[in-house]
Amino acid sequence: MSIPRIHSDTIEEVKERADIYDIISEKVVLKRRGKDFVGLCPFHEEKSPSFTVSPSKQMYYCFGCGAAGNSIKFLMELDKSSFSDVVLDLARRYNIPLKTESPEQHQEFQKTLSLREKLYEILAIATSFYQHALRQPQGEAALEYLKFSRRLGEETIQEFQLGYAPGGWENIYSYLVEQKNFPVELVEKAGLIVPRKAGNGYYDRFRDRLIIPIYDIQGRVIGFGGRSLGDEQPKYLNSPETELFDKGRTLFCLDKAKTAISKQDMAVVVEGYFDAIALHAAGINYVVASLGTALSINQIRLLLRYTESQQIILNFDADAAGTKATERAIGEIETLAYRGEVNLRILNLPNGKDADEYLYIHTRHDYQDLVAKAPYFLEWQINQIVGGKNIENVAESQRIATAMVELLRRVEDLNQRTAYIQSCAEILSQGQSRLIPMLADSLRKQINKPVNKHHQASTATKSNIISAKRDRTLLEEAEGLLLRIYLHCPEYRQEMINALEAQSLEFSLTKYRFLWMKIAEIELNLQEQQAREDIDLISQLQNFDREHSSEISEVSHLFYLNENNINDIQRPSMGIRTATACLEWVICEKRYLQYLDKWKNTDIKLNLELAEYYQQQIYAEQKRMKELEQLRMVKFSELTF
Repeated sequence: MSIPRIHSDTIEEVKERADIYDIISEKVVLKRRGKDFVGLCPFHEEKSPSFTVSPSKQMYYCFGCGAAGNSIKFLMELDKSSFSDVVLDLARRYNIPLKTESPEQHQEFQKTLSLREKLYEILAIATSFYQHALRQPQGEAALEYLKFSRRLGEETIQEFQLGYAPGGWENIYSYLVEQKNFPVELVEKAGLIVPRKAGNGYYDRFRDRLIIPIYDIQGRVIGFGGRSLGDEQPKYLNSPETELFDKGRTLFCLDKAKTAISKQDMAVVVEGYFDAIALHAAGINYVVASLGTALSINQIRLLLRYTESQQIILNFDADAAGTKATERAIGEIETLAYRGEVNLRILNLPNGKDADEYLYIHTRHDYQDLVAKAPYFLEWQINQIVGGKNIENVAESQRIATAMVELLRRVEDLNQRTAYIQSCAEILSQGQSRLIPMLADSLRKQINKPVNKHHQASTATKSNIISAKRDRTLLEEAEGLLLRIYLHCPEYRQEMINALEAQSLEFSLTKYRFLWMKIAEIELNLQEQQAREDIDLISQLQNFDREHSSEISEVSHLFYLNENNINDIQRPSMGIRTATACLEWVICEKRYLQYLDKWKNTDIKLNLELAEYYQQQIYAEQKRMKELEQLRMVKFSELTF
C-alpha cells in the first residue's frame, strides 16, 4: 500500500496523546525512582538498570548506551518500523482521526485502511476456527502428527497457533459467510475461499490440511500455510498474494525472531515451516523461514534491519534441491555480499539432514556450534567446486582451478582475495606444501590476467544463453499474466493498455504477440457496435477461423481459469504493475549488456569521452533495473513448496 503523507496535525496529536510510560511499560519492566522510572535497557545488555523514562518530559534516555527519544522513536527503534507505520499504529490505538495532505488521498487511504482492518479481523477469526478444529475428533490425525511425527509440545502448538482445516468443501465458507456474516468478497480477498469454475459459489482453499498461520512483523496473521496430511498434492499450499500478504516481502517467524536476531546479532534462514518451529521450540529463536520461493533481496534487506553485523546464515537442506536453492539465494544476494552489505554464510547439516530432523538426536548446543562454524559463502562455493572431484586427475584438477579463478575474479577486496587464493592453492596442492607458493602464484596470475577476446566472447556467449533462458521464462510469465488479466478482467483493459503505452512496451514472444494482434483485430471490427469492456473476447477467439487454429491452440490455456491460475488475477492492478515491470526489466537488462559490451571494447586512451558515455548509460540502466526489481515478482503463480 502506498502511504500518503500524514498531515502534521495528526503527527502532533499522536505525540501529545501517546504517553511514553504507557508505551514503554508494555515492553520494559519499569520501577519508579522519584519523578521518573527506571528499567533495564531494551537496546543493549545490562545487569543494572540505566534506562530512564521521564513522563514529565515525555522522553527516555539510557545512560549506558546513549539511546534517547520520544515514544515514536522508541517504537521505531525497538520494532525496526518506519515513522509512518508507528504513527498509524498509535493513531489507531488512541482513536486519533487520520489526516493526509490531500483530501483525495485521505479518502482513498481511509478506504484502504478499512479494507485491511477487516481482512485482519477475518484472518484472526479464521485462525481461531482452525485452532478449534484441531481439538475436535476430525482433527485428531493432525494433532497426532504434530505431537508424534513432529514431536511438538502443547506449548509450541499454542504459541504458533497451529490448526486444522477440516475436510469438505465449505467449512470455512459456512463459518465466516453464513455464521459470522462477513461479505463473501472480503473472505475471498483474504485468500480463504476460491470461486467455483462453473456456476456460482465458492469452496474452501484449505481442506484436510494442517494449518500454519503466517504473521507480519507486528504479529498479525496475514496468511496461512497448509500441509496435506495424506497424498494430496501439493504437499504445501500457501495463501495467495493479498492486500496483506506479499510472499516476496515476508519471512515466517520474523515477528517472533526479531528480538533474538538483534540480541544475537545474526539471523538463520531455513527452508521449511517446521524447521523454523522446531528450532524455536528448542530455544534457538533467531531463526526465520522463507516461504517457498527463492530468497529475495527484499527479504534479506528486511533481516538486515535487525543485525548490525549483517550476519545471515542460510541453513537449507543439503540434498540436490536444497543445494540449488542455496545457489539461487547466493546468486540473488551475492552483489550485496561482495560489497560487504551482508556477511553471508552457509550451513549444511551433517548427513544431509534438515534442522527438524537434526534436532531429533542432537541438542540445541550442537546446532549452535555448527552455526558458529558455518563457512563464508565463498568457502562453501569452493567446496562445491571441489566436492566429489578427483583432484589427482590432471584434467579434473585443471577444471577445478579454472572454476576457482572464475569465482575469485569477482572478489574485489584484495586482502580477501589473497586469503582465498592461498586457501585454493592449499586444496590444489593435495598436502604437498612445497607446491602451495607456485600454485598460489599461478592462480593470482590467471585472476589478474586480462580476459582475452576469445575467452571474453565465449563467456559472454554463455552468459547471454543463461540470460536469454531466464528472460524467456520471465517474459512467458509476465506476458501470459497480462493477457490473462486482459481476457478475464474487462474493466482493467484500459489500465493495461495505458501501462504498456506509458513505457512503449510490446509483447515479445511470438505466440503472445499473435494473440495480442488478434485481440486488436477483433476489437477493431466490433468497436462501432459496443465498448471494448463488453466484448466477449474469449468466445470470439475460440471461434476464429481454422487457418489460425494451431496458433490459437498455443495460447488457449489463457482462456480458462483453475484453482492454480485464478490467483494470478486476484489483484489485477498489482498484476499489471509487476508484469509490465518485468517486461521493462528485460529490456533494461539487454541495453545494460549492450552498453557493457561496448564499454569493454572501447580503448579508454583513445576514446575517453565515449567510454565515459557508455559508463553513464551502464549506471543508468543498473539504477532503473534496481527500481524495477522492487516491483517485479519472480514467479507469479508459485503458491506451493
